[in-house]
Amino acid sequence: MSETNKLIKRLDSLLNKLDPYIPDLPEGVIDFDGGAYRWQSYGHSGLFHKIHRPTNINLADLQCIDRQKGDIDRNTQQFLANLPANNVLLWGPKGTGKSSLIKALLNEYQSRGLNLIEVDRNDLGDLRTIIEVLSSKQAHFILYCDDLSFEADDPSYKAIKVVLDGSLSSTPKNILIYATSNRRHLLPEMMSDNVASKNSHGELHLSESIEEKLSLSERFGVWLAFHPFNQQQYLVIVDYWLKKLDYQNNDLDIVRKASLKWALEHGSRSGRSAWQFTQDWVGRHQLKNK
Repeated sequence: MSETNKLIKRLDSLLNKLDPYIPDLPEGVIDFDGGAYRWQSYGHSGLFHKIHRPTNINLADLQCIDRQKGDIDRNTQQFLANLPANNVLLWGPKGTGKSSLIKALLNEYQSRGLNLIEVDRNDLGDLRTIIEVLSSKQAHFILYCDDLSFEADDPSYKAIKVVLDGSLSSTPKNILIYATSNRRHLLPEMMSDNVASKNSHGELHLSESIEEKLSLSERFGVWLAFHPFNQQQYLVIVDYWLKKLDYQNNDLDIVRKASLKWALEHGSRSGRSAWQFTQDWVGRHQLKNK
């Protein structure tokens, strides 16, 4: 056997061993005609995957956040009408409706060609590649970055910082970034950051570390703050989901007391907690009546 044939045989054997570890890449080109997608990174490249069963939630399902809902809805309509619009940062405690609001926009405007593309925080380094690919498409794209936060020594935040407003090339007008975070400034704020700050002639000069942390969130044109729900708002959300699930019993006072106990046990009067309670309560009672 010649040396060439021996080499080919060895390479073929090596490929057979590696084959189980190579992901199956989808074939064909995706037609972005409105829908949900996820960017999946594969080393130095990546692909868009169609999400066939996106979350089925509507804007009308989101209660007690009318101001935030109105602002992001208007911004999205401007975007779809090819008018000036801003990147949006939604920040606040967990379970207050940040992610659900972005997902509801897809259900509202998918028929108008809106494409929502989920980009994991670990794949932010691919943002330039993603934008380069999408910029040539005749469609509207919102890049959805959920739970966006970074540790103090995490350099990956610079990738999104440059894309938002820090590169020589401008972001195409058919692409926006909507991000959610539990932190207003995305990076942890330390007491030590204030040490280098100084007051000069009545003007406050922030330290470089504080300026760095502010500079990322300030690149989002729209900030939407979400706050914990009070008891009355929590009960409004519970009542809404009871009606949505067609719960017919007349024991509303008992249900509300049970929902408050649920919130206390779960440590949260959030929209998510209200929805989870109604799922449990209605499901248990329907099972009992079968």
